[in-house]
Amino acid sequence: MYEQAGELQILLEYMDGGSLEGRRIASEAFLADVARQVLSGIAYLHRRHIVHRDIKPSNLLIDSGRRVKIADFGVGRILNQTMDPCNSSVGTIAYMSPERINTDLNDGAYDGYAGDIWSFGLSILEFYMGRFPLGENLGKQGDWAALMCAICYSDSPAPPPNASPEFKSFISCCLQKNPARRPSAAQLLQHRFVAGPQQQQQPQPQPLAPPPS
Repeated sequence: MYEQAGELQILLEYMDGGSLEGRRIASEAFLADVARQVLSGIAYLHRRHIVHRDIKPSNLLIDSGRRVKIADFGVGRILNQTMDPCNSSVGTIAYMSPERINTDLNDGAYDGYAGDIWSFGLSILEFYMGRFPLGENLGKQGDWAALMCAICYSDSPAPPPNASPEFKSFISCCLQKNPARRPSAAQLLQHRFVAGPQQQQQPQPQPLAPPPS
């Protein structure tokens, strides 16, 4: 950050791989590495009482060194020690948690930290499946009513049967309909999918599938 010609200039890191929107990550080892990096960022924010409120694939950037960063804090919010409700409707509906879309759920209470975890889990599942997880016929740009029904009243999306038990468990933790049952980012960093023995070795580089044209 510096001042030039009376204007405040901010230099941001260049992530030459672009966003992860539209990418499919079939390797669970690579996906675990991506998940661990994003979770580390979310945990950092939450420790400082900051909720992002718009975690989604297009806001996750990657560089040629496979480093992943969280972007776009335009709708983020700093919460105070007393846990402000943070229940405004900013953000992308497709990745919002059920209790944030429908305030009748969870007795009208909304925990922004748990909301970030839902959005994160849905994004990670999307990378694995290569499509928006809430039904093949429902795109993330679907109409509001259809998205609300899918998110609030359908079963939480789950990985396909061929996914590992560790990955299935990890996604299930993130996509609990009851926000009180979702682990924190710090707790998820201890989950065996991202912290297990198989993750102690760096995953071998492999091509990242480009977004569909």
